[in-house]
Amino acid sequence: MPLDPQCKLILDQMAAAGMIPLRAETAEQARRQFETMALAGRNPEPVGRTEDRRIPGPAGDIPIRVYAPEGAGPFPALVYFHGGGWVLGGLESHDDLCRILTNRIRCVTVAVDYRLAPEHKFPAAAEDAYAATRWVAENAPAIGADAARIATGGDSAGGNLATVAALMARDRGGPAIVHQVLIYPGIDAAMDTASYRTNADGYFLTRADMIWFWQQYVASDADRSNPHASPIRARDLRGLPAALIVTAELDPLRDEGEAYGVRLRQAGVPVTCTRYDGAIHGFVSFSSVAEIGKRGIEQITAALRTAFGTAAGLTS
Repeated sequence: MPLDPQCKLILDQMAAAGMIPLRAETAEQARRQFETMALAGRNPEPVGRTEDRRIPGPAGDIPIRVYAPEGAGPFPALVYFHGGGWVLGGLESHDDLCRILTNRIRCVTVAVDYRLAPEHKFPAAAEDAYAATRWVAENAPAIGADAARIATGGDSAGGNLATVAALMARDRGGPAIVHQVLIYPGIDAAMDTASYRTNADGYFLTRADMIWFWQQYVASDADRSNPHASPIRARDLRGLPAALIVTAELDPLRDEGEAYGVRLRQAGVPVTCTRYDGAIHGFVSFSSVAEIGKRGIEQITAALRTAFGTAAGLTS
């Protein structure tokens, strides 16, 4: 399919502003560029309540931001991990998206400001992701959430962390997770799929960007093959929560996300995997200016409302 016209306009605007590529000589340079892009044209939706907190982590406190909708809880909880190649992003870069999800789903969204590479190599981000998920389950009443209805979600590197947190929860005795939403996730450090070749350049996220991100995140080849870095390498995916996997046709990460969906389905995990034709990496975050992003939000919203309703014994 051809490039979505609104996605093309976004790419043209990024190029005119000099915001491509994502990688840079240093992580700090890349972060400044990414922050400029992420904060441009923000129009945050009001939510019922927000609260910035610091929670215990494996190497010190982890900053989180709690979003709650209007009304009385307890609400289901979405533990959300931002994208940015494990190097970029934070609570502000995905604030708009977390607000949208909070309102549409009517859930408490907990955005996690996990440690970033290269200052904190793997498994720092993964361990923070699991620690935050466990904290939400153990402290649900304090944030107006229901510990029996917790999902993990994230985009790109955050999609990686969302499913890694689910793997860790399965293998470490909890908490129970009812669903995982993986939005164009980075699942495999091998970077050897067909979509890495056909979508190597020209569509926002490039193959060169991903090579750089993985170099920042992992310290060795052994790390690259660790299932907590490359979850598609996990020998056994049985017992993981049901998943929605969203991929973009014109994205280097497309094929690995879809291959992970096949692996989950083979392991008996209920999976919906949807490819958005003509879309680029990041399109869900562009929902304010791209109809295809709005469609992605609608699908994510519907999947989580159904999962949370089912967990509560409701018809959703």
